Amino acid sequence: MAKSLTMTFLTDGGKKATLNVPNVKDSLTKDEISAAANTIITKGVFNTANGKFVKIDSAKIEERNSTALI
Repeated sequence: MAKSLTMTFLTDGGKKATLNVPNVKDSLTKDEISAAANTIITKGVFNTANGKFVKIDSAKIEERNSTALI
């Protein structure tokens, strides 16, 4: 089962921007996600068409399960 982390940020342009991280570890914690999001914001790692990330809006881990049929 593949897990991915989806973090949604608010930008200084007043819009939302989403960052997806595939294949995250099973033991990823809320504190680790929060620390990573804060580092991304503080360091100004990403600059989108809608501006820089200024605040974390949400974060979730999604699991994808697939079954081969043929």
